Amino acid sequence: MPHTLLVTGPGAAGRTTVAAATALAAARAGQRVLLLCADDPWAGAPAPDGIRLARLDSGQEFRTELAALQERGATLLSMLGGSPLGAEELTELPGAEQFALLRGLRRAAATPATDLVVVDMPPLHQALTTLALPAQLRRYLARLLPAERQAARALRPVLAQLAGVPMPAQWLYETAARWDEELAAVQAVVEAPTTRVRLVAEPGPAADAALRTGTLGLALHQLPVHDLVANRLVPQDSADPWLAGLAAQQAEYLARWRQETPVVPLAHLGRDPGHPGELTGTEALAPDPGPDPGPTPASRPGWTVEDRLAEDGVLVWAVPLPRARKSELDLVRRGDELHLAVGPYRRTVSLPSALRRCTVSGAALTDGVLRIRFTPDPQLWPRAR
Repeated sequence: MPHTLLVTGPGAAGRTTVAAATALAAARAGQRVLLLCADDPWAGAPAPDGIRLARLDSGQEFRTELAALQERGATLLSMLGGSPLGAEELTELPGAEQFALLRGLRRAAATPATDLVVVDMPPLHQALTTLALPAQLRRYLARLLPAERQAARALRPVLAQLAGVPMPAQWLYETAARWDEELAAVQAVVEAPTTRVRLVAEPGPAADAALRTGTLGLALHQLPVHDLVANRLVPQDSADPWLAGLAAQQAEYLARWRQETPVVPLAHLGRDPGHPGELTGTEALAPDPGPDPGPTPASRPGWTVEDRLAEDGVLVWAVPLPRARKSELDLVRRGDELHLAVGPYRRTVSLPSALRRCTVSGAALTDGVLRIRFTPDPQLWPRAR
């Protein structure tokens, strides 16, 4: 699987141009690059050597998928007296862009002879909700159509007679299984140790607020940040009072961001670049793939279980949430799952086996780490002899 770099950031930060410039810098450094984007940064001209361009067309994706769905359900539609929709009648529905991006991400990761996939993602909040979709939808499918119940499909006619209610048809389980397989493939790309995020932002208070919230979402979903591109930096030595004030503000936020993540500075051109190659300092945009992390997700931001049984009689689950505030956290345990909410983002995770035999006895947020305390349940915890 090639390395994947997801380029996102606050809206209007120049992420599309930076994504194309990243692909160009990586290609010049000798990597075989696939650029996945909705718009053509080279305006129909051939892509530079070493770069293949994969265009996303959410409208065409939607029409193709709906046409295939109609074909699979043609018999049922005929029985109900339905009339199939023609391709010329179809207009994509809200959310089609997200699913088109996920399918494109899956195809790009399977492209042969590729070292790096650069993905021009939507703005940060939308990118996060899109990347979280595969895991969330798979969980919904597992709850609504449990896989273990498929084993009883031969008994469904008998059960329907006994219960007096219709049982789910086989096609429903087959469709759910197909969706789960497709979602699992996308989830594998999102959660791969070779997938990282490049943030793009213009230093300032609005971008800082958006990055703080977005970084929390990335930490909640354990998506590692490769670096942060500080875009459109103005000269620091300008005699113009307005430019000097803007430069001082940018320098303040730049210093703060450098304490949290590696920063790649890009100078302001004084105009919008007409071509990604017009950006200065693009050599620094070529990502260093580093050593192959192997098949395990060890490089992903970890949630560690701290053993404090000997000292305090508890186990502590440490969840890194940089710059989080206590007021925006919510935590609920249901069965063997933990439901975590941080601001606008939510995630449900399965508890490690040791913690399933414990009860939640408290939680505290300290220095950007949420520590959840688990006390062993005497009824479930193994007794020492």
